[in-house]
Amino acid sequence: MQRTDFRMIPEHDELSSIDRDLRFRRCQNPSPQFLSRAQIEQFNSDGYVMGLRIFDDAQIAGHRRYFDELLASVMAQGNDSYSISSAHLKYGKVYDLLTHPQIVGCVRDLLGDDVVGWGSHYFCKLPHDGKSVAWHQDASYWPLTPSKTVTVWLAIDDADLDNACMQFLAGSHQSGLIDYRMSDAAEQNVLDQAVEGVERFGEPRDVALKAGEISLHSDLLLHGSGANNSDRRRCGLTLRYCSSDVRAHMDWNQKGVVVGGTDPSGHWADRPRPEND
Repeated sequence: MQRTDFRMIPEHDELSSIDRDLRFRRCQNPSPQFLSRAQIEQFNSDGYVMGLRIFDDAQIAGHRRYFDELLASVMAQGNDSYSISSAHLKYGKVYDLLTHPQIVGCVRDLLGDDVVGWGSHYFCKLPHDGKSVAWHQDASYWPLTPSKTVTVWLAIDDADLDNACMQFLAGSHQSGLIDYRMSDAAEQNVLDQAVEGVERFGEPRDVALKAGEISLHSDLLLHGSGANNSDRRRCGLTLRYCSSDVRAHMDWNQKGVVVGGTDPSGHWADRPRPEND
């Protein structure tokens, strides 16, 4: 597999040296509590579920106001709209979203009772920002093994094709880790990684979400999004979870919060809620 550079993980050589088991494992859950059996089967076959309502209009409006203020503060310091990552380690209100009972409940239906939340990153495409996210797999960036990780994408704003919602390639998660190339600066790719030849996976499926809804996808699912050429912002908060038996290298276990069940080995740091909201 070709790997030459990473924007999200500069320690590329160290990542390449990790023996990672990146095979999709089917969810075996005959009695889900938050998802339906049909949704469990869709996750197994397609690699995702979508359109689950978590917050009503008033609740998500409150989260949006919080993000508006956070974004303004971050950009005033010279950072861009994609720079708010590992936010649960810094901001109590994001920690509260990572540990939200309904969100965690959906994840536990897929991963089992013992779950760790370890990632939180706002992906905010400003109007006319010109940047796309090429087809990629989350697992290729992460020093985690085995592949038992789910990403929740919480829509802070309405997301649709007009403002560059995500797209999924259903079933691609069953192919393991897929070869990719590195993109150059001229391509305006947020993550610097691109998988080509994706036609074999069929037509992309649009992940249109109303603010307050979530999607969940496997770390091996190919996904991406186009440039936001509209007059509307498109922000989503990605929340990352894995089962507690997953092992994290490169000190990524220090990001972890036990959000469901236990971590019997004590591998994950189980960070407390930040005092700063």
